Amino acid sequence: MPSSFIQKYLVNKIVWLYILAGGFVLGAALLGLLESSVTIPVSTILHIVSENAFGMGWLDAVPKNEELIIWDIRLPRVLLALCVGASLALAGAAFQGILRNPLAEPYTIGVSSGASLGAVVVIFFHLTIPGLGGFTLPVTAIIGGMITLLVVFGVVRLTNRGLAIETIILAGIIISSFIGALTSLIISLGDQDSMTQIIYWLYGSVAMRGWSHVQLIFPFMIAGAFILLIHYRELNALALGEEAADHIGVNVKRGKIFILVGASLLSGAAVAVSGAIGFVGLVIPHLVRIVTGPDHRHVLPLSMLVGGAFLIIADLISRTIIAPSELPIGVITGLIGAPVFAALLVRERIAGRG
Repeated sequence: MPSSFIQKYLVNKIVWLYILAGGFVLGAALLGLLESSVTIPVSTILHIVSENAFGMGWLDAVPKNEELIIWDIRLPRVLLALCVGASLALAGAAFQGILRNPLAEPYTIGVSSGASLGAVVVIFFHLTIPGLGGFTLPVTAIIGGMITLLVVFGVVRLTNRGLAIETIILAGIIISSFIGALTSLIISLGDQDSMTQIIYWLYGSVAMRGWSHVQLIFPFMIAGAFILLIHYRELNALALGEEAADHIGVNVKRGKIFILVGASLLSGAAVAVSGAIGFVGLVIPHLVRIVTGPDHRHVLPLSMLVGGAFLIIADLISRTIIAPSELPIGVITGLIGAPVFAALLVRERIAGRG
């Protein structure tokens, strides 16, 4: 009887967590559409979204400027923040699981650094790839992130054919440091305008983005999320250690490759469209894991939902706190994420002593 009660309680708890996370996403999205320099009624917002998305509206007339603000400016910005936040949080949860390191996040193995370098090169040299036009920067950033992943794998292969976790972390740190030095060199060689543009981009932002950026990140987010969500069992097994996972029949090497590729795809695409945004992939999985426990079957999807909603709120703060000017969203995530993560570390240290 007690065991069945506990099992029922846990199932109900998980269901409520999904409901709350979904409500958090919807509430954050509506708030992101509602709050700005121009206030538009909720009924008008819902009509505009429904009319443009599904061809079903109920209001007789909506001012053209309000439709432009909601459909062409605010909605793609909110959806982009949702996609970027979800991608970074999911990638962070996967990296923390596979590396068994609470400090792991999308920047651990250098993929985000590689994506940033690709974007910086485009900005500095004013490159435009024929046939891509305005997509040159994000596409180059994605390519830079994936090349960095291949370089990290190559270094690991040369030193340890088993893809040992310690070797992956060390290789990622080395490659990230080298890429960071290259990025700093490029910034220092640029003129004032290029330097300002590059530094602002590196802080991270979803401002001045449109539907094209949402369309760019969406397929990569879906592909990366699918890869990770179907490999949650491997992440649960790897939490026991590689030898234990191998003994229970998990193909450790194959599983790690799929998980690293999926997480790198997510983080590279996120950096490509928004710049470098820190702490989302570090803090959100921690908070989710505290509530749900270590089972990645729930940690992964809930991290996506909470991470997406969190970045929508962070973006809302960035564009309203010093309106009409805006702060880079990376500044907001850092100001919120650093104290929260410090509190989590202190909490774990105190719990460990207890």
